[in-house]
Parts: sequence; structure tokens; C-alpha cells
Amino acid sequence: MLLEGRVAFLTGAGSGIGRAGALALARNGAAVVVSDRDRDLADAVAAEIVAAGGRAEALSLDVTDDDALDGAIRAAAGRYGRLDILHSHAGIQIPGRLDEVSVADMDASWRLNVRSHFIAARAAMAKMKPRGRGSIIVTASNSGVQYDREMIAYCTTKHAVIAMVRQIAVDYARFGVRCNALCPGFVDTAFNAGFEAQMGGRRALESYVAGNIPLGRWGTPEEIADGIVYLASDRSSFMTGHALVLDGAESL
Repeated sequence: MLLEGRVAFLTGAGSGIGRAGALALARNGAAVVVSDRDRDLADAVAAEIVAAGGRAEALSLDVTDDDALDGAIRAAAGRYGRLDILHSHAGIQIPGRLDEVSVADMDASWRLNVRSHFIAARAAMAKMKPRGRGSIIVTASNSGVQYDREMIAYCTTKHAVIAMVRQIAVDYARFGVRCNALCPGFVDTAFNAGFEAQMGGRRALESYVAGNIPLGRWGTPEEIADGIVYLASDRSSFMTGHALVLDGAESL
């Protein structure tokens, strides 16, 4: 197993890509701390992992609570005696142009899509740096390497978090800790509600996917999870500061 004996902490892991990543990390041998704002969802994912013979625990966690997020990561590292992998995944998608997005909406986007990743990475780094190893994975988006129409809050924060990941990577590479950004394109999960509303409904979104993604289809959570395992494992041992784009060539 690629991750035998390692410990992973995940945020936003109760559904969609986060859930698929938790399952994939566990299948590859990691003990997984599954956190989500919805405790029932986190419990279900952890139970699924345990039922399959893996190791997992569930936490209810609001990543906009700085102290709770920092404390949960540090406490998990203390319980297991180590922390090898952080997948900071929780985020928000608020559609709209400059004149349509409120200051409060921009602040909410920044708090979830940038600040929470900063707090999580800082807490993880405190445990990884002394051990001289670790992999920090932050979910950005292919919206962080291109510009979507009428998505100012989302695109701004996703570009910002990729810049932050690269800065962390160059600052901590000499300490043996890697930091990379995961940049999915269209994956068929509830997270696409903002794009769906913006485009005028499910049929219009389906038409966009079929006509504008060169592969002509949605990605699956499991395909993105393969990327998470890659970034978490030694198979990407010479990769840091990278934005791993998995989007069927939409951004090209």
C-alpha cells in the first residue's frame, strides 16, 4: 500500500471529492481523520472506511472557526503521534460579477477558499516540519489557472490559494514538506450549484460540459481521488508547488 502507516487529516470530506479522497487514502493504507461541517456525513464516510477494513475517525468541524480548525489538526497529530498528509478541501462557490457580489460574499469566499487553507496548512506544518516530511494538498480549482465568466469571488480566491501553495512550497521544501494544489474541473457533485444557476439550469450545464470540455464529459470524484493519492504518496516525491489540473483539458 502506498500510504501504509501514514496519518491523513481531511476537511470537507463528507461528500463529493472530499469523500472520494478519504476512501482512496484509506484504501492505500492511511489512517484518515474525516472532518466535515456536517457530522452525519463525516460519520458515514468514516463508517464506510472502517467497514472496508480501514482506519478512520469522524469530526464535526467548521473550518471558518480558526481556533477549532487549528486545534483539531494539532490534536489529531497528537492522538496518532504523527501527521503525514493534510488535504484541506472545504470551500465555497459564489457566482456573480463585480456588481453582483456583495462585500459579505467576497469575505465569505476569502475566509473559506483562502484563509481556512492558511490556518490548516500552518497547523499541519507545525507537526510536519520537525519530522522532516509531509504532504500538504490544498484544493483550488481549474478556475485558479483560467478565468470563468461572472465568477469574480471564486476565481480571485482560487488564483490566490495557488499563489499561497507555491509560496509555502518554496519556503518549506528544504524542510522536506511538500505543498501542492489540486485543481479539478467539472466533476458532477452538488458543488456545481453556482455554475448551474449561472448557466440557467442543469440542461444548460450539461450542454456546456459536452461542448466545451475536450474530453466531452464530467470528471468523476474517483478520478480526482487518484490525484489526491498521487500527491499524498512518495510517487510525487519530487513535486512541490505544482497546480495539478484535472479538467479534461477545459482550461487549455
